[in-house]
Amino acid sequence: MSTKMQNLALSVPRSGSIESYVSAVSSINMLTADEEKSLAVRLFDDGDLEAARKLVMSHLRFVVHVAKSYAGYGLPQADLIQEGNIGLMKAVKRFDPSVGVRLVSFAVHWIKAEIHEFVLKNWRIVKVATTKAQRKLFFNLRKAKKRLGWFTHAEVQKVAEELGVSTKEVLQMEARMSSQDAAFDLTNDDDESSAFAPAQYLEDKTTDVEMDVINSDHDKNASNSLYSAIKTLDARSQHIIETRWLSDDKMTLQDLADEYQVSAERVRQIEKNALKKLQAAMV
Repeated sequence: MSTKMQNLALSVPRSGSIESYVSAVSSINMLTADEEKSLAVRLFDDGDLEAARKLVMSHLRFVVHVAKSYAGYGLPQADLIQEGNIGLMKAVKRFDPSVGVRLVSFAVHWIKAEIHEFVLKNWRIVKVATTKAQRKLFFNLRKAKKRLGWFTHAEVQKVAEELGVSTKEVLQMEARMSSQDAAFDLTNDDDESSAFAPAQYLEDKTTDVEMDVINSDHDKNASNSLYSAIKTLDARSQHIIETRWLSDDKMTLQDLADEYQVSAERVRQIEKNALKKLQAAMV
C-alpha cells in the first residue's frame, strides 16, 4: 500500500478518548449505493485519492462494529480498530466496482484478516496458532467456548469433526487458551510469603551452585583425609602439627622446644618430617 493511501487512515486515540473516536466516526454520513459506486469508479479508473478518502471515512463505523466482536481477547480496542482500518484501506484499494457488490461486503474479509493477524501476534507471549488449520481452530474454538464453557469429551469430538482437526489439537488449543499469563515480577499487592513469580526462579550468575557443591565436597574430603593422616603420626608429631597449624592459638617453635626440652631446630625437623608424611598419605 502506498504512503498516500496509509495516510488516509484516521489516527485512533488511546483508551480514555476511544468513546470520542467512536462518536466521531458514527457521525460521518453513510454513502448511498450510487454515491459509493461513483467514488469507487473514480478511484479505480483515475486513482482519485479524494474518492478513496471518502470511501474509507464512510466505512470507519463498520470497522468499529467488527472490532468490538474481538473484545474478548484482552487487547486494546483502539489497537483492534486501527488494525481494522488498515484492512479497510487495503480493501478500498483493491475494490472493483464492476463486480457489482457493495464495498462493505468486500471489505469485511480484509478487515477481519488484519485483526486476526494482530490478535494472533499479540495474544499472549507464546504464539497459540502457527498454521492455517490452527488459526481456524483458534478463532472457532474461541466462539464455541463462549457458548459452551469447558468442553466435554463429546463436545471436543464434535468440534474436531466440524473443523477437520484431531481431538488432540482441540484439547491442546483449549489448554493454551485457558491458561493465564503470569506477571514476571511480584506486584506491590502480592504477599511475598505466598506469591511466586518467574523472576524468583532466575539463575543467580553471581555464584556457580555446581562448583560450590564440588568445592564443599572437596574441602570436606580433604579435611577428613587430613585428620585421618594425622592419626598415623606419633603423639609428639601430632601435637606439633596441631599446635603449629590447626590450633587457633598457635605455638612458636621456641614454645614447643621449651615444652619438649629440645632445640627449636629439632622441633622444626620433626615438623618438616611430619608434613612430608601427611603429604604422602593424602596423595
